[in-house]
Parts: sequence; C-alpha cells; structure tokens
Amino acid sequence: MTRPPHLLYLAWGFPPSRAGGVYRALATVNAFADAGWDVTVVTASRETFERYTGADASLEERVDPRVVVRRIGFDWPAQDTDIRRYSPLRVALPPVWARLRRLKDERTFPEPSYGPWRAPLAAAARAVHDDKPVDLTLATANPHVTFAAAHDLWRAAGVPYVMDYRDAWTLDVFSGRTTTSARSRVSRWQARLLADAREVWFVNRPLRDWHARHFPAVADRMVVVENGWDPALLPPVPPAVPHDGGLRFAYLGTVTPKVPLGELLAGWRAAMADGRLPAGSTLTLGGHLGYFAVPQGPLAEVLADAATDGVRYVGPVAKAQVADFYANADVLVLALGTGRYVTSGKVYEYVATKRPIVAVHDPANATTDVLADHPLVARIDAVTADEVARALAEGAALVDRQDEQTRATLDALADRLRRDRQLAPRVAALRPREDA
Repeated sequence: MTRPPHLLYLAWGFPPSRAGGVYRALATVNAFADAGWDVTVVTASRETFERYTGADASLEERVDPRVVVRRIGFDWPAQDTDIRRYSPLRVALPPVWARLRRLKDERTFPEPSYGPWRAPLAAAARAVHDDKPVDLTLATANPHVTFAAAHDLWRAAGVPYVMDYRDAWTLDVFSGRTTTSARSRVSRWQARLLADAREVWFVNRPLRDWHARHFPAVADRMVVVENGWDPALLPPVPPAVPHDGGLRFAYLGTVTPKVPLGELLAGWRAAMADGRLPAGSTLTLGGHLGYFAVPQGPLAEVLADAATDGVRYVGPVAKAQVADFYANADVLVLALGTGRYVTSGKVYEYVATKRPIVAVHDPANATTDVLADHPLVARIDAVTADEVARALAEGAALVDRQDEQTRATLDALADRLRRDRQLAPRVAALRPREDA
C-alpha cells in the first residue's frame, strides 16, 4: 500500500460532547493519526451536544489537526424541552406521542431516539469512502446505530469494521441480566453485526467474557482494550500541599441515580460526627448531574441538603481544569454503581494523580481489578453507610503512608495504565499489510 491507510471513525459522542466515552473516542482517533493513518470522523453536530447533553469546548482543541471531522445533523425530539415545537398530539396525549415516536425511531434500526440516524450516518460514511477509499471503519457505541452504519458500508463496499463496545447492548451491566430475548430484533441485529466484524473491543475482561460465552463463534475476534488516562489531557498533578484544617476529599465524575450518593453522604456524616475524620474536613463533588444538559433536580437537592456537613458541589469541571481540581484534593473518592460488568474511565485518572483513593463501590465491580496493585486504596466490603464511613477514615490515614517505595509503585502503575499503552497494540494489528 503506497498511500497511508484511511480510517473512518463513526461516533455519536465526539468533542465537544461531554458524554461518557468521549475521551476514549478522542484518544482513539489521535492514536491512529499518530500511527500514520489518515483519519476521518463522522459525528453529530456541535449543536446536538450544546443543546441536549452539555458540551466541553476545550476538548475540541485536543483533536489532532490531521483528523478530518465531518458533522451531520441529529434530531432528538424526546429531549426537546421547547414546547413551542411540540405537535398538538404531543401536547394533548404525551404517552401516545411517545409510543408513536418510538415506533418511528425503530423503523430502520431498533434503537429508540437513535434509529433514524442510521440513514444519514450511512450516507455520510459512503460519501467519505467515495471521496477517499476507506480501509477500515471503527464504530463506537453507544448508541449502537453506529455499528449498523459500519455494517452498511461493509455490505456496500466491502470495508471491514471494528465494533468498540464501551458498555453493553443486551446486557444490563448493573444487574447482570440479559435485556432482550434471543429472537428480538435487537438480539438478531447484534448477532449479525458481531458475526461480520473484523474485531470487537470491550473495556474490561468481564464484558468480553460475557459476550464470548453468548457468541462463541466470534470469541477469537473479541479483545479487551481498556480505558486509560491521557497525558495530553491530564498534566502531572503535583503532590498535595500541606495546609491547615481538615482533609480535602473529592469526587469527580457524572453523578447519576446509579451512583451510591445516599450511602456516600450518610457515611460522610457519620465519619465527621464521631471524629473519625479530622475536624474541618470537606467533601467536594464535581461533574454533571445526570446525562443531559439540564441537571437532575433530585440529585441537586440531595447535594444542597448536605452543604452544612462540609459537602460542596462545584458543578461541571472542564477538562482543562481537571488537574487543578485534583491538585486541591488530599484524598479522592471513587463512587460507582454496583455490578460486575461496571467499569470506569475516571479510575485511570485517579490512579494518575497518585492520591489515596476511597473506593465506594461494590467489590465485585470490574474497577476493583484496575486498582488491584494500587497501594493507597481504602475499600469497602459492601455499599453501606457504615462501610463508607470506615473506608473514609482509612483513606484519611493513607495520606501519611506515602514513602519512596509507594511513590515508585504508583509511578509504575500510572505508566502502565496510560491510554496509549492500551490502544497501541490494536492500532498496530489493524494496519493493512504493505503488500495489500
């Protein structure tokens, strides 16, 4: 091959989106560009993120200038809050409108809200290929409609594709239950897409193994590509500076109803009340409340009620300000939903800060594996207020247990968990042969 290989990357959440997985998407396209690929991204318009989910404009500056980004429109009626645009049916009979809307959404692909995007996304992918032949398509989910568009290009032009699962489609990662029957449209689509994929990526071993058990014919093409932290996005975080007063605990991440916020705050209050934490200690939470641009009111109320207990919510933190957020913390709190298949992108950043970590999540959570070699982790045995209070006290004690050997261990762990270390083997393996 005399020309550089050409990667087509299909993603809904891409900078300036602040949605989950955007850092993985950003790092992936940059890694391929660094490896000498021509890279074209097809994603949603900026307005989509600004209007519906919230945006982080600083992320767009991090896209490698060699990467070509093509944006196409995306309509999301279900998230439209402007009632002036509502149809008479939606105003008069919202449940009926919602049912009919879902049927329309799933006409060409069984994914509510995203199904209609299949046609414009597939058309944009074909236009990219017609302009400059594509050697490989890499589609990331969710939404899973990106997989369908990659499959459409494979059928039309023979372009191989990789499916990057950041989550799961027919598996509830929290409960471990299968969400659809084997004969459902979703299950049939998933089987078809997996069967024709060149590779299928998963972010942790439990997710990969579950899919390998359910789709054994594809198991040899399923690989784990962990998340990681990005040196380009997270400059070195200096050691915590000694200061007067109590310890500064901090949590950074999207707060959803799955996060054990109630147990965390109850445990915090208990540890402060009985003196297990130094007087004057604070707990600062940063991040979006929910997945959409409008914060979830109940979560905001819970945090507001905790303000008198030394708890402070500072709102979303732009990626460019993340290092400063971590620098102002003595101990980091990692609060996650329960489930063996649950993973976290944030845990890798936490490791990179080399701060003590209080792991407020089910021990069976896949994130436990990431922290297995971390020497400064206070773990809980169960997601209860009592266990959280105990772990917070243990985390406070870890602040004074940072010797030279501990620092060396943390340096080695952080280096191993860099995102480029996770991506490099796959980028190399997917490069077309020179004699092709």
